[in-house]
Amino acid sequence: MGDMVVQWIALVPHSKKVLGSIPVPVDGGGTFLCGVCMFSPCLHGFSLCTLSSSHHPKTCTDRLIVIVCLYVSFIFHPCRPPGGPGPAQLSPSLAAMSLQSSTPEALRVVNLLQERNLLPPTPIPAPMPCLPQDLQKVNCNPEVFRCTLTSIPQTQSLLNKAKMPLGLLLHPFKDLSQLPVVTSSTIVRCRSCRTYINPFVSFLDQRRWKCNLCYRVNDVPEEFMYNPVSRAYGEPHKRPEVQNATIEFIAPSEYMLRPPQPAVYLFVLDVSHNAVETGYLNVFCQSLLDNINALPGDSRTKVGFITFDSTIHFYNLQEGLSQPQMLIVSDIEDIFLPTPDSLLVNLNECKELVQDLLKNLPNLFQKTMETQSALGSALQAAFKLLSPTGGRMSVFQTQLPNLGVGALQSREDPNQRASAKDIQHLSPATDFYKKLALDCSGQQVAVDLFLLSAQYCDLASLGCISRYSAGSVYYYPSYHHQHNPAQVERFQKDLKRYLTRKIGFEAVMRIRCTKGLSIHTFHGNFFVRSTDLLSLPNVNPDAGFAVQMSIEENLDDMQVVSFQAALLYTSSKGERRIRVHTLCLPVVNSLSDIFAGADVQAITGLLACMAVDRSVTASLSDARDAMTNAAIDSLASYRQSVLTIQQPGLLAPACLRLFPLYILALLKQKAFRTGTSTRLDDRVFAMCQLKYQPLAYAMLMIHPALYRVDDLTDEGALNINERTIPQPRVLQLSVEKLNREGAFLMDTGMIMYLWVGRNCNPNFLTQVLGVPSYTAYLLPDLDTAESQRTRAFIGWLRDQRPFSPTLHIIKDESQLKSSFMQNMIEDRTEAALSYYEFLLHLQQQISK
Repeated sequence: MGDMVVQWIALVPHSKKVLGSIPVPVDGGGTFLCGVCMFSPCLHGFSLCTLSSSHHPKTCTDRLIVIVCLYVSFIFHPCRPPGGPGPAQLSPSLAAMSLQSSTPEALRVVNLLQERNLLPPTPIPAPMPCLPQDLQKVNCNPEVFRCTLTSIPQTQSLLNKAKMPLGLLLHPFKDLSQLPVVTSSTIVRCRSCRTYINPFVSFLDQRRWKCNLCYRVNDVPEEFMYNPVSRAYGEPHKRPEVQNATIEFIAPSEYMLRPPQPAVYLFVLDVSHNAVETGYLNVFCQSLLDNINALPGDSRTKVGFITFDSTIHFYNLQEGLSQPQMLIVSDIEDIFLPTPDSLLVNLNECKELVQDLLKNLPNLFQKTMETQSALGSALQAAFKLLSPTGGRMSVFQTQLPNLGVGALQSREDPNQRASAKDIQHLSPATDFYKKLALDCSGQQVAVDLFLLSAQYCDLASLGCISRYSAGSVYYYPSYHHQHNPAQVERFQKDLKRYLTRKIGFEAVMRIRCTKGLSIHTFHGNFFVRSTDLLSLPNVNPDAGFAVQMSIEENLDDMQVVSFQAALLYTSSKGERRIRVHTLCLPVVNSLSDIFAGADVQAITGLLACMAVDRSVTASLSDARDAMTNAAIDSLASYRQSVLTIQQPGLLAPACLRLFPLYILALLKQKAFRTGTSTRLDDRVFAMCQLKYQPLAYAMLMIHPALYRVDDLTDEGALNINERTIPQPRVLQLSVEKLNREGAFLMDTGMIMYLWVGRNCNPNFLTQVLGVPSYTAYLLPDLDTAESQRTRAFIGWLRDQRPFSPTLHIIKDESQLKSSFMQNMIEDRTEAALSYYEFLLHLQQQISK
């Protein structure tokens, strides 16, 4: 597949004027990084030079801020008369469907240098594909499955002209309030491509259906003629499988390679002196005690514990013992299991012993002076213990591993944290953790890493253990039970969610697409077992994935294409299940239709994933250049190929109004920023999150939401479960929008900041914060209307994500004020352009 991409790059006719690229002299010549190729080195030698002050006119001395926005209001085109064929029978009238019958709002021309205050007052919805209404109403929820382009180009050359990436973003195991579940001995699939029957197939008659991916005609099985919902016979097109784009099957025995595994949880705990000092062990043990009865599982659930410092400690929890028995293995070079049969025990049978261990574990190492960490050997021991069954390994680490296999040395130079040059050591120092992760994946073991440290821990190396085993990384910098209570609170809430959320074991996910389309790159935490199959030893409801796609064959004869993601997993109750999501999108043959269907947030999310890969495989400056080129090239293409009347200024279609702002936000994001002091582990963790988080959460990281909250009212409020939720406007991320008389809430996803101005309204201080003056404060539960509104709004924001963000209340003199101000993306800093200057830079490159 990679060869095909390179061939496409080589064949595209590039033009400096079209690309808006800047030559950079290398070895006396001019080389270019191409935005068309989307993060691939261009065989024609194109690149965009790094943004630096020498390439921008010095402007904006009066701090003029221009904001752009996206308000996606896709005009629905009635493509078929009411009462036409049902969703499962695609009408030929689709062929005549034209997105250009009227100019949609998405294509309205916006001059980004002139229009101001266009940021929509509420969160931006996903654009709706232009499909007939009966297809659209059964299409997949964009929170689960969405595409960067909601109108698919007919050919690869048309996609190349649009200069926008084609890809999918998935949240396949998302917690859903409604999920149809089908129990059937026959799961109907295409005999050729194995696609699951779905709302977008065609029924030729009651006995035959045509696959919407490969177009093979299949027979309808006799059992499928009966509809279990209506209890009617002879209406296969009304079955739940054909009425729901997301559905779950309870799988029969042919979907099992072995009997479904039990839920198995192994906890691997750092107990070195450094770990004991942080106090995390007390919090972990108490959290597990509090939630032990809520661990997902059944009567077969097993648990085990390993602790480590310079030696490895196992715990015999066999039924019949009066107390847990510690077994110490000091030979870390040749690790072995002292009593293999009693280290993983049935939770129900041995619960009292497990509880005794958790109550006593923090005291066992209270006075330890052991400073070494043999993490690699502990992981090897845990792998041996879990290999026969598979399961989840939860690893808690507080320092750089410095003993035995997998030992690491510090690679961070604190003096280089604010360097404007390329950042070093973003790739792993050793392949030990990747190799072990692949071994784990092969035995259906996923590794989740909790890193709690004030020191550099080389997350770039350690993170591989989770990335390639389909695990997760949790990071708590400067964690300390006394000095950093906010991190302790976040750790407690994360643990509760982690221990009690739904989990799938021994999973695989396959993504299929209509003939002519192909997948060439995946993003997320997994192991790619084949071209379209991901190995996921564990799958959790907080994990997101992305894929890049290309058009291998022209889609000339197609009105729509479909994408299907099928996730096969074992539930914690031992059921083999298949969750299937199907997305249908129209095919178009004009650039204007492609631009009209652009999903600016999905494009930004996919570019962020691509930029992370580019930073690791090439360099951070290459990734930054390519992101900037993505904005330049798409807007240049729009100007040259879509606009019929040329006008001065930086012009964009309304649907891409926010694209330059989001690109600038990425350039200033912790993962990609330069010239601002950023710890290496902080940077790497931000990259992990961009690759792993579902789009909705990643977008808050990229472009936080800012609200004024000292004047909340019930006007325009939502009413949810008899609660009134105020809806303040989303504000531009500029100091211009702040004032000392107000209080402002910033939501960055994992952290919320409540900034209180020095001269804040006294009513807010007393009625919401419960203090008479500008002093230190928390957010108390007060019986006042103002307090109830504020807490209702913050609670509503928190409820929209599965994790619990930390709330920091800050004043002018607070240490955290700098973190708050770093999110003011539209303002100029010593190391980065203001939004207005960035727009001028884009205009300069496009007009070259």
